[in-house]
Amino acid sequence: MESTEVESDILRRVRTLLRELDGHHPTCQCDRGMLRWTLHKKIDQNPSNSSILVRILVKELERAERGDFRHYIIPLLHTLMYTLIKAPCISDELCGRVYDFCKKLLTLPKPFCTIGLDYAIRLKMERTAPGTLYQRMVISEQSLKSDPYPYQEKIFIFADPELLSEAICNALVTDTEAARVSQSPRACMCYVILHTIQAALGEGCDISSLKATLQVMPTSDVEHWFRQVVVAVECAGNQASADRSQHAARLEEISHAILSSCQAGDAPLGGLQDTPLPNPNISFHLWTEDDQLWKELVLFIRPLSQSCEPDCLSQDLDNFEIQDIISDCECCEQTRFSVLSTDSGIERDLLMAVEEPFAPCGAETEQSRLHRKGGIKKKPSPLESMAFLQAGCNGAGTKSPVKLQRRPGITPEPAAPLQRLHTARIVLLGDDRVLGRLAQAYHSLRKRETRRVFLTPRLNLQFYYIPVVTGQPNTLAMTDHAATGDEELCEVAGYLGRADPWYESNINTLCHVIPKLAAMPSSPSKHLVTDLFITDVIAYYVRMGTQPVCFQVYTVKIFFNDPAQEPAEDVFLTELRTQVQESISYRGSLLAELNMTKKKTTLDGPGIDLTVTYRKVVLSDRSKELAVSLRSTGLVMKAIPADEADDLVCLNVNITEIIRINNLSGRSFSAVANRLKTCNIKIRSTEQRPFTVCLDKDSRRVYRNVISVEVSPCLEPSYCLQKTRTMKFNLHETEDVGLVKYMPKSLLLPINTFAGIIQ
Repeated sequence: MESTEVESDILRRVRTLLRELDGHHPTCQCDRGMLRWTLHKKIDQNPSNSSILVRILVKELERAERGDFRHYIIPLLHTLMYTLIKAPCISDELCGRVYDFCKKLLTLPKPFCTIGLDYAIRLKMERTAPGTLYQRMVISEQSLKSDPYPYQEKIFIFADPELLSEAICNALVTDTEAARVSQSPRACMCYVILHTIQAALGEGCDISSLKATLQVMPTSDVEHWFRQVVVAVECAGNQASADRSQHAARLEEISHAILSSCQAGDAPLGGLQDTPLPNPNISFHLWTEDDQLWKELVLFIRPLSQSCEPDCLSQDLDNFEIQDIISDCECCEQTRFSVLSTDSGIERDLLMAVEEPFAPCGAETEQSRLHRKGGIKKKPSPLESMAFLQAGCNGAGTKSPVKLQRRPGITPEPAAPLQRLHTARIVLLGDDRVLGRLAQAYHSLRKRETRRVFLTPRLNLQFYYIPVVTGQPNTLAMTDHAATGDEELCEVAGYLGRADPWYESNINTLCHVIPKLAAMPSSPSKHLVTDLFITDVIAYYVRMGTQPVCFQVYTVKIFFNDPAQEPAEDVFLTELRTQVQESISYRGSLLAELNMTKKKTTLDGPGIDLTVTYRKVVLSDRSKELAVSLRSTGLVMKAIPADEADDLVCLNVNITEIIRINNLSGRSFSAVANRLKTCNIKIRSTEQRPFTVCLDKDSRRVYRNVISVEVSPCLEPSYCLQKTRTMKFNLHETEDVGLVKYMPKSLLLPINTFAGIIQ
């Protein structure tokens, strides 16, 4: 009877979760976004109910497929997989049902087939070696040293201190630090041992005795058994002919060996017990410097432990920047000195020495007998650089671009390809303005990688976005535009929520939850809620949000009314807004010109005369160049469409045109909204009157005294470099040829969600 009541309660919770996806929000608004969290926390309190939840979710998935409720499938599948990863033990029969359902998704369009294939591959390994998914997740997130699985992950939370309140930043810092302190490498290794053995042996595992034995065991012994468990799981998961029973027998041997290493009394089996899934490695950063993102990624690849002093590492970063500048100047020349060489020219005469790529600071390196002074370092060939850059743009694995060099009498060996062993998950907190900064930083990073490849072949970069609005927008005041509201500041989040209902249910609801939790008075209950809820939701998002939505980054070239001032180039992601500049800085006496401007305003109405040249978007996908002249008080270019079915690579331009009307009572003016869609547009003030330009709704990114702007999709820097090099040898070639044809042309900013775009 008790089991029936538990199953009914879990089924009711799952059905409530599905009703929220249909727009039927819970009666209590404070429960929005917490249904998934409370469901998983209830299962954590009683791990034996994991199989019940998995069985219910499988039935609901099958019902959704039969009834064509496709918007239920991905949320249910993510909930099921997260439960399966954390579950102490799931039967092979139940895993087989989930695996069969994932294979059925391969017949559906994207993103169903993509997610189904990913989960089917994972479940195949999990059925052969239970506990594989949990083990790999903990090893990578905690950066535990493991040769069979050497991958590392880290979550970087970036928040703009000028957009978020001090209370929010302090609350997030406290939570991330508490989560990081509460988990030690020893504890995480014990979790892996316990969970893996219990997942393979089930209720026949003496989990209580194992836990007690590991607690009193020396750390060196814990590391030894951790390595044994990891090797057993990885060998079973990578072998096509591996058997689940053989894997269970091997882990049973390890379990007996651990128990026999310490004298432990015979205790009765206590059934399945929960093994916590540790919070991932999260670091919180206040975004105060423009190149802070790049520096943190470099430090992740090359941690402080590889350098003696932080000052030395800072100097290395500066030197790295200098090398970027030097390598960018292809025509720079260096002074060469004549040096008497003792080099015989035979390679085997050289001393064999291993060059460490990152030697400790201050280490005295042994001087070799071969000295080359004033030499110029050979730059990698264009094909070598482009191979890495193309891999970085596409997100696929890299192939070794290194050329083989023969030695006399030695058979050449192929160089091992660089592997992306590090994954950086960048989580942005804020509104559209912080995403505008991210677009700038990402464009700068891609340009830096084009000049000198460093991060691309070593790092897998993932972006995530959590909208947070404090209710006090800091935007540029526009006379023709009302105060920017929450919806206006979170256009990207609104688009992602419409495209992915699970993102709307779990992430967009945090927009006001995080400020409320940060404003709560300090108390033990407040710390409990924030520690369990916010950290858990962020961890769930980065673990299960694997489907990117790619947003086009746009470049804008800005010309000023002062001919001596160099044009400025910038990028934006969401919006470009122009407005007539009322206050003009005059040098000297320009009263005559000011009076002429006032007279012209009286005759022609408010605003300024503009010439707008753009390429019209037509259904046939052919470009059609148009040019119009009009008088306007301002315009707005929106890069985020109002409907998720619209094209993301398109600008929606709204121009406020002033039309003069002559009637019997005199002359009057009316404002008319002109709308057009384009990808390339040029705007110029014909009467040389300046206007202001605001990018991404950010008052810190306002350009004044502007007379002309040119907007176009931002090109991938690696594409531009290779295109330039190709044009040197094909001066009359207009189309892309060679390697350029296979490189991504536009710079897209991918933001991960749970489902991507569901059409």
